[in-house]
Amino acid sequence: QVQLVESGGGWVQPGGSLRLSCAASGSIFSISAMGWYRQAPGKQRELVATITHSGSATYAEFVKGRFTISRDNAKNTVYLQMNSLKPEDTAVYYCYADTSVRSWGQGTQVTVSS
Repeated sequence: QVQLVESGGGWVQPGGSLRLSCAASGSIFSISAMGWYRQAPGKQRELVATITHSGSATYAEFVKGRFTISRDNAKNTVYLQMNSLKPEDTAVYYCYADTSVRSWGQGTQVTVSS
């Protein structure tokens, strides 16, 4: 079992930046991929970005060129650097970690508005 704790959400104006962090604890030795989903009010949860243990990253089209996912295996932490934020990026952001099952964080709210 892996426990995940997210931090770094908040309010930002359009065009601004935020950095989300997600720290893993528990059965961390078996974690393979980690990543981020988001869920806006009234919408389904959607994949934002994922990163393998070796650092290979993939992104949803709607964040390419704006968001960067990274991972520090020594700290068991995954990050999401979000730049050029738009109001449509407003959502609760959830990190996940894959072992034999997928574990989820509790979510952190990101609000982009003027």
